[in-house]
Amino acid sequence: MMNVAVMGYGTIGSGVVEILEQNKDIIARQTGDTVNVKYILDLREFPGTPIEKKIVHDFSVIEKDPEVSMVIETMGGLNPAYPFVKASLQAGKHVATSNKALVAAYGTELLKIAEENQVNFLFEASVGGGIPIIRPLYTSLAGEQIEEITGILNGTTNYILTKMDKAGETFEEALSKAQELGYAERNPGGRCGRT
Repeated sequence: MMNVAVMGYGTIGSGVVEILEQNKDIIARQTGDTVNVKYILDLREFPGTPIEKKIVHDFSVIEKDPEVSMVIETMGGLNPAYPFVKASLQAGKHVATSNKALVAAYGTELLKIAEENQVNFLFEASVGGGIPIIRPLYTSLAGEQIEEITGILNGTTNYILTKMDKAGETFEEALSKAQELGYAERNPGGRCGRT
């Protein structure tokens, strides 16, 4: 069994936990191993919910638990995401993140730390809304000389601008709809998971 910890239980983190639970049988068949969410790092409590007993408020619980082999960071921002991810890699834990800011600011350093500790730093979810592009660039296209990459780099922004341009919606209307659909954080200023 592979024990994982999810840091942050907002829109993205709760979605990750939900997918891991809903698809546990498929994951087990495909990988030959079961995935168990052992901890969820968040500032809030979730009484009466299935995750209630998995909530922790202290990152060191995750960092020091030798049974946790992978950390999934969904908090966003740089602080405390950066020190938590760095410490996880240094503790010999694989890390997956959807955090664009973290990858942009510290990606090179975190890749080096991961290599030194013989673990993976996976950040494909931070690129193009999770479109699988990083791995193919490293593998399938390794012998090609890439001169240019173009595309939509931020699905949320594209959605909002399209609604404003094509449907005549105001920014506030388009943002509200994006939040309702789960494309944007409901409360971008109140990210969770910080301790």
